[in-house]
Amino acid sequence: MQYKLFPSERFSFFSLSSGSCGNCYYLGNTYYGILIDAGIGPRVIKKRLAEHGVDITSIVAVLITHDHYDHIKSVGHLAEKFHIPVYATREVHKAIRNNTLISSNLNGSTKYIEKGKTFQIEDLRITPFDVPHDSNDNAGYFMEFGGQKMTLATDVGAITEEVATYICKANQLVIESNYDEEMLLNGKYPWHLKRRITSGTGHLSNRQTAEFIANNFSANLRNIWLCHLSGDNNSPQLAYETTREQLSLKGIEVGQHVDLHVLERNTLSNKTEF
Repeated sequence: MQYKLFPSERFSFFSLSSGSCGNCYYLGNTYYGILIDAGIGPRVIKKRLAEHGVDITSIVAVLITHDHYDHIKSVGHLAEKFHIPVYATREVHKAIRNNTLISSNLNGSTKYIEKGKTFQIEDLRITPFDVPHDSNDNAGYFMEFGGQKMTLATDVGAITEEVATYICKANQLVIESNYDEEMLLNGKYPWHLKRRITSGTGHLSNRQTAEFIANNFSANLRNIWLCHLSGDNNSPQLAYETTREQLSLKGIEVGQHVDLHVLERNTLSNKTEF
């Protein structure tokens, strides 16, 4: 199969929304873009893309991490109205078909992927990998393009050896930093939900993410984006400071050795080019 090859282009990344309120991320250049997850309304997707100068007709694919509604809300609309291919594992596609909240049928837009098997969209080489989470199935994505290596891992119950491998390969990293451990422990959530979050198939805490990045830091790492923050058990400031402090303990200074960003809930982030 032949793929289009574009002239050397800078890519842009930004978040349209992150967190249990809805997740959607953009990666692209002046020729085309992809979305990772589509967990917010289609009108919001179109509007927030436009705010960064991206027309929705330039989106050539949607990659789905897993089948929870805050990641798939608009997949049917994007497939039916804009005929955008939707890439996900067979288990995730089955769950999307069985979700009564997804009113549109993906039909010919369904694209099946397998973890560990690299596929190509335009000049993006994409490798899905297994991420532990209490969904029907969950994938992270490792994307290679124009000399860049980007890893996106969200809804991560634990950093397994496989997850760690792809985190450590990245020079552009999007990683979950879901909750502050003290806020969760002392917060209003019932115990069964607290256990679910900390179970190893729930979410990563600020400390877990920060310590792993600091202990495995590579000089090749250029940008870190902390994503999927809890609205009840975290804050952008806490997530940022926890990672900044752990990096600093290792002699790694934010702004000097690496750039650190926090993707806030239901908020269009700044656009980063690389």
